[in-house]
Amino acid sequence: MYRPEIKVVDCTVRDGGLMNKWQFDDAFVTQVYQALNKAGVDYMEIGYLSSESAFSREEVGPWKFCAEDDIRRVTGGQERRVKLSAMADIGRIEYEDIPDKSDSSLDMVRVACYVHQIDAAIALAHHCMDKGYEVTINLMAVSTVGLRDLNEGLEDLAKSRVPVIYLVDSFGAFYSEDIDLLARKYLERLPGKTIGFHGHNNQQLAFANTIAAIIAGVNYLDGTLYGIGRGAGNCPLELLVSFLKNPKFRVRPLVEAIEAQILPWRQKIDWGYFIPYMVTGVMNQHPRSAMAHMESDKKDQVTEFYDQLTRPT
Repeated sequence: MYRPEIKVVDCTVRDGGLMNKWQFDDAFVTQVYQALNKAGVDYMEIGYLSSESAFSREEVGPWKFCAEDDIRRVTGGQERRVKLSAMADIGRIEYEDIPDKSDSSLDMVRVACYVHQIDAAIALAHHCMDKGYEVTINLMAVSTVGLRDLNEGLEDLAKSRVPVIYLVDSFGAFYSEDIDLLARKYLERLPGKTIGFHGHNNQQLAFANTIAAIIAGVNYLDGTLYGIGRGAGNCPLELLVSFLKNPKFRVRPLVEAIEAQILPWRQKIDWGYFIPYMVTGVMNQHPRSAMAHMESDKKDQVTEFYDQLTRPT
């Protein structure tokens, strides 16, 4: 049995790029794209839409910008079944940086914001909708948001034209009970809208929390190949697709892409379950301190990191 309303969004290039500044070569992005096409995945989030005034091309790769020429280079000439998406962070994109849909290979723009940026996110999302795109708003770091602020934010989102709203466990701090409670709150307070879920794996719960979201009625689900993503990474896409039992999905192309493109990166960058990422998840903190520790020459001195973060202030 499966729920046909469910859409699966792959974030391998976008979220994985947070670990290497989006320095994936064309062969990587092309094979991921081809694998998702063959596997029947609904969306590929190929990167970010960002202003070049906010980031330097000398420091970040092309998938921080998703220029049309770059997208066409890695996808051109191939039958396209998977839709393409990019994320736009509030404060890092200007309206004029978003082309009309008729001039873009992108199908969807996902606007990412914090609770205090919801008004700006709604305005940007409506701008993207008016340009012809499918749109979501991804409300980040909900684990740090007070009940009153969350309720007011959801009230504003309910009044918007944006059809898909995401519950995001940015710090990997939630348990399945939290996801069940919040997903039901979103569904109740956002009538007529589709709810999505994006989880991080700090406590080894991204897959379990995604299942909890499915059970609660969430229909947009994020994952990445082999869980590659910022810090502890994300829900492994191959696990999610296997779980959904939808006959349109095929797992083998994903496994092939993991072998050819993801596993080599496993030797160069560290994502997944590591004690520093676990600590920030348990402490409900942004993983930036854990990422800095993992990039230092002290990455195996995990007790020191634990003591630093848990020491009473």
